Amino acid sequence: MTDRQPGYHQPGLGSLPNDPQEFGYTNECDVPTSAALTTGWDHSQCPTPHRAHTSRNPSIDSLPHGKKSDDKEQQSHSPAHGKLGIRDRIQHLTWAWFTTTMSTGGLALALGQTPHQFAGLRTIGKIVFILDLVLFVTLVLSIVTRFVLCPRALKASLTDATEAFFFPTFWLSISTIISNTQVYGTPATGPWLETALRVVFWTYAACTILVAVVLYLVLFSTPSVHTKCGPSTAAPSWILPVFPVMLCGTLSGLLAPHQSSPTHALAMIVAGVSFQGLGWTVYTAVMALFLLRLLHAGLLPPGERAAMFMMVGPPSFTALALVANANALPAAHHYFAVAHPGARDMLLVLATWAAVFLWSLAFWFFGLALGACLMVVPRVRWTPMWWAYVFPNVGFTIATVEVGKELDSEGILWVASGMTVALVAMWLFIAVAQVRAVAKKMVLWPGKDEDRNEPHVSEMLKGYPK
Repeated sequence: MTDRQPGYHQPGLGSLPNDPQEFGYTNECDVPTSAALTTGWDHSQCPTPHRAHTSRNPSIDSLPHGKKSDDKEQQSHSPAHGKLGIRDRIQHLTWAWFTTTMSTGGLALALGQTPHQFAGLRTIGKIVFILDLVLFVTLVLSIVTRFVLCPRALKASLTDATEAFFFPTFWLSISTIISNTQVYGTPATGPWLETALRVVFWTYAACTILVAVVLYLVLFSTPSVHTKCGPSTAAPSWILPVFPVMLCGTLSGLLAPHQSSPTHALAMIVAGVSFQGLGWTVYTAVMALFLLRLLHAGLLPPGERAAMFMMVGPPSFTALALVANANALPAAHHYFAVAHPGARDMLLVLATWAAVFLWSLAFWFFGLALGACLMVVPRVRWTPMWWAYVFPNVGFTIATVEVGKELDSEGILWVASGMTVALVAMWLFIAVAQVRAVAKKMVLWPGKDEDRNEPHVSEMLKGYPK
């Protein structure tokens, strides 16, 4: 499209410039710097373009004009001058960073659900869950700080064609916290948690259906999104706004069996299955657009291919939700005990075979994503999108567990355990890569994050030397 900036890729993804020198970068870790960078910027309303400072070095002032310019340019590209404080860097922490917590919480859930447990595995799962809580609180405080320091960033983050699609990852993180509270908290607490989780479930359902409606409505009515989103730029992240409400199906399958009242349990299951159907329907529309985009424009650029794993999530979580909710149906409820005595068993059989049907679709997308990523392994660097290697495959793994249990197949259950081990290894690899990326200024840096096209950041980048 003619209005896209050079070096950027499809909107809605965590893509970065192809060539780090497009913003004057000397390499992928460095950014254009000047003496002004060391002074920080005005935080009253947002980062503003830096004003050039005159040198205080008399040896430079005494040089001829040409020599001074060369010397200053060398200084401007010197990594020693490219220093920003935490206060400055935190202003580039975007909603995409919540992919960290949704994946960490997902890993804890997978550890709690894996079929072959060993002594201490549940403790490891609890530790990962606690780590997830700490990370979530840290990210919430950080992004609130970002919006306090730069009030314009809040509106921009929810209307930008790249960052806005990642707002739902905040809610996905909450979903994993609720799930893990059920898995790890229920055995160690009293009956009060049953009531608390029921209230949390309905609150989460109400909030996420609003997110699904309002966020899509905002994106549909924002002209800048229209110019950057089209059939040739269709991205898996387009499914994210409806993903949180879709996971109500997973939550109801986990929470309903522990509700003492059959009426409360059935109400949660009905809502969960309904919202799961909503998410699945929107997913099928995005899937058609994405396949058209692949045929029309080819595979995603190297830095964005991890996003292809997002397509694994919806069929996996739908398969998981169908089986889990069928198992959670309250046999004591009048609907199943009196009106339809055989319905519960029949629905469980149907859910199991529907899950088998959907599992192959998830596997197909997994194979496509894995092959596409292996083709470009040496040419990619870390972005928050890398967490797509973990979270969608959490659903794929747990769906495999559920199918294995219902078919009473030890072979399938061992495959699921192997998938859990792979998730742990991938989580460790991505976490190390994330720390390295922060240390090397590959993220949380002007022009290198999902906020790079937002007005306040664009204005700031204009003040950088070319």
